[in-house]
Amino acid sequence: MLQENVDYYINEDGNFVFTKEYHLKRGYCCKNKCLHCPWSNGREKDTEQTNKK
Repeated sequence: MLQENVDYYINEDGNFVFTKEYHLKRGYCCKNKCLHCPWSNGREKDTEQTNKK
């Protein structure tokens, strides 16, 4: 059973956002560029994202 504020939270737009803890429990990357992906597969590095702003 998923726990709010542990496995996910609901953002200001009303979307469910999975946490890093959830992804680690799941054990693999789905390659959907998730915000809190601990593997960062398919996502730009934080430094590259900040430079584009």
